[in-house]
Amino acid sequence: MSASSITYDAVLALLQQGAGLASHSGKVQAGDVFVALPSLRGSTDGATFAAQVAAAGAACLVVSDQARLPEDASIPVLRVADPRAMLGQLAAVRCGTQALGFPLVGVTGTNGKTSICAMLEHLFRAAGRRVGVLGTVSYRWPGVERPATLTTPGCLELHGLLREMQDAGVEIAFMEVASHALDQQRVAGLAFDAAVLTNITQDHLDYHADMEDYARTKFRLFLDTPRLDKAVALNADDAYGARLLSRLPQSVGFGLHPLVELPEHRLLQGRILEHSINGLILECTFGGRHWTLRSPMVGGHNASNLLAAMATALQCGLAVEDLQALETFAGVCGRLERVPNARGRHVFVDYAHTPDALENVLKALDMLRRGRLVVVFGCGGNRDRGKRPLMGRAVCRYADVAVLTSDNPRRENPEAIMDDVMPGLRNCKDVLRLADRRQAIAAALERMDEADICIIAGKGHEDYQIIGETKFPFSDQQVVRDVLGSVPPCA
Repeated sequence: MSASSITYDAVLALLQQGAGLASHSGKVQAGDVFVALPSLRGSTDGATFAAQVAAAGAACLVVSDQARLPEDASIPVLRVADPRAMLGQLAAVRCGTQALGFPLVGVTGTNGKTSICAMLEHLFRAAGRRVGVLGTVSYRWPGVERPATLTTPGCLELHGLLREMQDAGVEIAFMEVASHALDQQRVAGLAFDAAVLTNITQDHLDYHADMEDYARTKFRLFLDTPRLDKAVALNADDAYGARLLSRLPQSVGFGLHPLVELPEHRLLQGRILEHSINGLILECTFGGRHWTLRSPMVGGHNASNLLAAMATALQCGLAVEDLQALETFAGVCGRLERVPNARGRHVFVDYAHTPDALENVLKALDMLRRGRLVVVFGCGGNRDRGKRPLMGRAVCRYADVAVLTSDNPRRENPEAIMDDVMPGLRNCKDVLRLADRRQAIAAALERMDEADICIIAGKGHEDYQIIGETKFPFSDQQVVRDVLGSVPPCA
């Protein structure tokens, strides 16, 4: 018996009557609508599971109009041009997320997404709003906090989380939007009310063909997603941000050294008045208003993040006076996080795992140091090999002592990964190579004097290390406390 056809309206009717929605064949229950996602970079096409989901009791199957179904697939079928986009449309119907009832703000870019979302969360909570956040560290809203499985959840999970936020009375939500998520249409079915671009620098070239492909994917959040009239904040210091500023006349730029000329109502201009181990003093100008912000965070990249958060907040309804709440924002776990210790050493942990991010944090600490700069870093396995020597080169520019170790080696040999990094460290003053990350951190800390600064880069907030296919418990912060002695950590 061959598959029969079903109309789009009939599929909608099933969902409106309470049918479930699934895109994983192993999770199908009786009566579900199953969306068979096409192959993604060599993975198996979901249409091959047609007979399996039919046997599990699925009510119908949504497939690509190019999909070949098994002959024994006896199930009503809806053929569509783009099953991934259709999954988003159907998820919005199933979860009631077509109109969220609160603004949804997407933040994309290579670096800074987590920090900017946390800054916006801090600002809007200080203004009395109920805030939701979906990002690398966690998925959270009032009364709920769950560890994140992905920076941007899968499409069905994402719509489900936003429905939970609706039910909890969330008034505004901020989410990190990764390039993988945009390419895989995990945000399909959502209409963003605002979008932010932090920057675009080399990353994920194991996935994207080249930098232009990577940038085009990021641009989808601004050019292809619904609501082309949404508020947009773009980094005017970034070449890709400058390109978008010229294409989107409603957009607002932010920056310290803008690459394009913009009228004052389209540019939040920042200037660092003071930068010390105690933080930043930032002068800001926008739309004829002038104000000064004192932040306990360090680093020019954090000045840029602060500008991004302020430019977004102003477009989402806050006043200049509300922005002063950022003076009490101390930063995000694992983002240039100071680790208090019994010896009083200056030790920081940061998530920087791209050449640009590493350059930013090292430049920030280089400006503040009185002694040597000791850098512990590595590169992830089964990821973009091209950035490995670039990471080494960034470290070599600033470090007095470079300690090369493992990050998350995954299925690669740690020694082979470090071999890829070594050309970038060719001219470094002092290089120590230890594959065992715990030993490497301990060795770096024992080399420190009171005036030195140590930065442990790459893993940030992560409390695990991936070796092979297994996640082993591991915290850079805890290793520091184990070696130097613990003091009560900051909340």
